[in-house]
Amino acid sequence: MAHVRITAASDIPLVGSLYFGVIDRGTSLLQVRPSCGCNLNCPFCSVDAGPESTTRATSYEVELEYLLSAVEEIAPFKGTGVECHIDSPGEPLMYAKLPELVAALKAIDAVSIVSLQTNGTLLDDKKIRALADAGLDRVNLSLHALDPALARQLAGTDRYDIGQVTAAARAVAQSSMDLLIAPVYMPGINDAEIPKLITFARECGAGKRFPPLGIQKFERYKYGRTPKGVKVQSWWQFFNRSIKEWEKASGLVLRLDPKRDFGTVRRPSLPLVFKKGEKTNVEIRAPGWIRGEQLGVAKNRVVSVFGCDKESGQVRVKIVSTKNNIYVGVPV
Repeated sequence: MAHVRITAASDIPLVGSLYFGVIDRGTSLLQVRPSCGCNLNCPFCSVDAGPESTTRATSYEVELEYLLSAVEEIAPFKGTGVECHIDSPGEPLMYAKLPELVAALKAIDAVSIVSLQTNGTLLDDKKIRALADAGLDRVNLSLHALDPALARQLAGTDRYDIGQVTAAARAVAQSSMDLLIAPVYMPGINDAEIPKLITFARECGAGKRFPPLGIQKFERYKYGRTPKGVKVQSWWQFFNRSIKEWEKASGLVLRLDPKRDFGTVRRPSLPLVFKKGEKTNVEIRAPGWIRGEQLGVAKNRVVSVFGCDKESGQVRVKIVSTKNNIYVGVPV
């Protein structure tokens, strides 16, 4: 697998890609993606990440100072009260300078909350202290089962230690940081685990400032993985059957509201620099996330070019997607 380190000198912008940099989805929350490596092989992974991936061709890592310069530019545009959510199409704790990133994000005037998505396997007492000292506000813990055998199955590795992860969860909840348990519900697979996770979230002290749980709906994705036996629900089924049933049994409000629960509100998005259907020239600067993809650059944005076998130079492309300032093109 190729490894691309993205620095200011690389001339690869930090807006436009789903894989790294800053993603603005038109709210007061910015996704900050410093890297995309992953240490697990979850059979439901939406992006086929992990050591046993069959599609991934490239891993990316962004230089700390370069990433911060992008957030320092974009956050004030979004206004005050911005949340920077550090996530990844992998495991963010694999980024070596994560505590430094948290501390620097907290120092930006427009930023009021810094949160982190993690599978918890790399959390130990030292890292928990470092993240708390850096000012991290909340850890969103991807925890999908408490049964040891099923937890290993859903992590895609026998090395997964549910005892270590739950101990880390308790330590986070007992620190200055808040804890949110964020399981993916897979009907037919972890049905019996969701009530256990609701009980665990209550018992360990999750939800001091934010909700204790954020139960996610399993979705199929083109380049993702789908575990055998999963039954994909509609959103109506997810909210009106599953969530309502767990709310009734637990007495908790489990259907989350971005504004009420996290202070996330609509904000103007960064202006689009391309229109869907537009044709333009891009300069190929790096290999893409998957085979047959290249990363092109134009107008200070990354464009993922699919079906491209040219590894350098200019390529004429048609822009086929511009949603959330994430640009996708195909050669013409």
